[in-house]
Amino acid sequence: MRPRHRRSSACPPSPRRVSLAWPLLAAYAALVFYASLYPFEGWRDQGVPPWAYLTAPWPRHLTRFDALANLLGYIPLGLLLTVALARSGGRRWSAWAGGLLPGILALALEGLQTYLPRRVPSQADALLNATGAVLGALLAVLLLRGRWLGSWTQFRQSWQQPAAQPAWALLLLWPAAVLVPAPVPLGLGYGGSAVWAGLQELLQGTPWQGWLPEPSPLAPPTALEEAALLTLTLTLPLLLGQASLRRARQRLVWALTLGALAMGLGTLTTGLALGSHHASAWLTEPVQVGLVATGVVALVALPLGPRAAAWLAWPVGLLLLVWINRVAEPAYLSDWTQPWRSPWTLNLHGVLRAWNGLWPLLALLAAARLARRPAGAQPYNRAP
Repeated sequence: MRPRHRRSSACPPSPRRVSLAWPLLAAYAALVFYASLYPFEGWRDQGVPPWAYLTAPWPRHLTRFDALANLLGYIPLGLLLTVALARSGGRRWSAWAGGLLPGILALALEGLQTYLPRRVPSQADALLNATGAVLGALLAVLLLRGRWLGSWTQFRQSWQQPAAQPAWALLLLWPAAVLVPAPVPLGLGYGGSAVWAGLQELLQGTPWQGWLPEPSPLAPPTALEEAALLTLTLTLPLLLGQASLRRARQRLVWALTLGALAMGLGTLTTGLALGSHHASAWLTEPVQVGLVATGVVALVALPLGPRAAAWLAWPVGLLLLVWINRVAEPAYLSDWTQPWRSPWTLNLHGVLRAWNGLWPLLALLAAARLARRPAGAQPYNRAP
C-alpha cells in the first residue's frame, strides 16, 4: 500500500494585492507628461541636442509660480512611487528609487521639450522637479514609518458605501475630465456642438446631409451663467462623493479635497492655456462667486444621507448637461482650443474631450446605482 500523504493544515498563501499607489502613480505620471509636453504639436528638430539645456544660461525670468509649480508638482510623484515600491516588497530601496527616478524623468521631459517650439527647456525646472521628488520620497518614508498609510482594504471598509466602486473610479478620474477647455473653468459635459459638427461631417456628401438642421448660434455665458455653471460642475462630483461615503466627517474631508483639487486644476489649465504669468486669471469675479456658492452647497449637503445625495445628483447633472451645451466658449480661448476642435481626433486631445463629455453621464449612472441601494444594505466586507 502506498503511504497516505497528510493534507497540509496550512492555508495556501494569499495572492499579493496590488497597492492602490500604482494606479494613482500611473494617473499622476500621465498628468505630468501632459503638462510637460503640451500642446504636443509642431514637433521638429531645431538643430539643438536635447541635452543642450543643461549647459544653457540660468533662466532670467523664473517666476515664483513656475518655481512652486515645478517643485510641488513632483512631490506626489516621489511620494506615490516610494509608497508603491514599499508596498510591493521593495521597502529597502523604495526611497532611493522614489527620489531618483522622477528626477531622471524630469531630465528626459525637459530634453523632449527641445523639439517643441512652444516649450523652453530649463535646467532650473529639472532641478526643482528633482527636488520635489526627493521631498515626496522623504514624506513617504515618514508616513510609512509612522503607519499613517493604512491598507486600501481597511480604507474602503471604513469609508466606502456598498456599491460605490464605480463612483470612486469616476472620482479618481475626474481630474482628467476637467483638463478640457470649456465655456467655464472645470466645465463638464461640454461637447454637444462638437458632436453635432462631427455628425454633419459624417453625413456630408450622403443623401442624408440635409437632415440635420443648422445649429443656432451660441453666445458666451454671462457672469451669472458662468457662476451658476461652475457651481453645477463642481456640485456633481461633490454629491457623487458624498453619496459614496459613510460618515459626515468623511464627506467634509471630500468637500475640502475637491476644493483643493479644483483650485489646483483651474490654475494648471489656465497656466497651460495662457502662460504661467496668467495662471491665476481664471479666478474672475464670477468664478469666485461660483466657488463660494459651491462651498455653501457643500455645507448644506453635509447632513444629507448618501441616498439623498445620490438622488440630488440627477437634477444637478441633467441641468449641467443641458445648460453648458447652450453657451459658447469665450473668444480668448480660441487658440488654446484649436487642437481640441475635431471630435473624431484619435489623440490625447480627442480622448480627453470624449472623457469630458462622458463623465457626467457615467456619474449619473453611478449615482443611480447608489440611490437604488436598499437602505438596510450590509456594510462593505469584500476583499478588493
